[in-house]
Amino acid sequence: MPPTIKDFQSHFGFNALPCTREIPVEKVFRVSFIAETVDPLVDAVNKRMCGAILAPAGTGKSTCLRQIVARLPEARFQVHYVKVSDLSKRDMCREIAAVMGVEPAGSYPTLVRRLQERFVSTQHTDGVRPVVLIDDAHAMRPDVLGLLSVLTNFEMDSRLVVSIILAGQLPLRNMLRREEVEDVAGRLSHIAILRLLSREETRDFIKHRMTIAGARTVPFDEHALEAIYETGRGNMRATDSLALKSLELAHHAGAKVADANHVAEARKLLWP
Repeated sequence: MPPTIKDFQSHFGFNALPCTREIPVEKVFRVSFIAETVDPLVDAVNKRMCGAILAPAGTGKSTCLRQIVARLPEARFQVHYVKVSDLSKRDMCREIAAVMGVEPAGSYPTLVRRLQERFVSTQHTDGVRPVVLIDDAHAMRPDVLGLLSVLTNFEMDSRLVVSIILAGQLPLRNMLRREEVEDVAGRLSHIAILRLLSREETRDFIKHRMTIAGARTVPFDEHALEAIYETGRGNMRATDSLALKSLELAHHAGAKVADANHVAEARKLLWP
């Protein structure tokens, strides 16, 4: 009979499955560069300004967005989350309208006008500030990215009404340098760039992940921790995947601690 998740958890003393994305904001790994990313962006939103997060995949971009949302009280802010795919300007407007509960029918100019009216209504009628988080913004076309300068232009660009936070992988940085989106880049009061975890931070990250899952000790030997860092190179998502798969292999082998061989085998299974 194959081992169950319960068997796996009890084997290592976990009370929850470790290294998954299902983690409350208050339990995420605290590291200085994440705080240095989140704090100025929260400050930008408080000032009704815009910003951006640039990060390689798996380095904590979504974690930062969740922390930003957690720092914006619902009594003062109305936050809308949009995950971008390769959309036209009209479809992008429709997507933003959908998450805001705005009737998405009509031409592109009509959609823009309806969105701006909703932003103003949210601030004046509801008494809260509208915030739009646009994830995977690196997938936006330059002309669609330029739409953001239109959406944030109120009364001949004399009022700050809506805050937009862009979050995307590093190609977004090159796009923001393009002449046709110069106006958008100029509207970003802060651009944060996330980095990979250091060797020591990776060890602390794994320890943290084990602790919040209920383990009293770290079920990896020193060679395994080193192998995880050398393979994942400080990428949080890769580190999580390697750690969990290594523990699964150790469990199947009846070992209480994962070693470098388990990590090597996990790497083959995750990235053949």
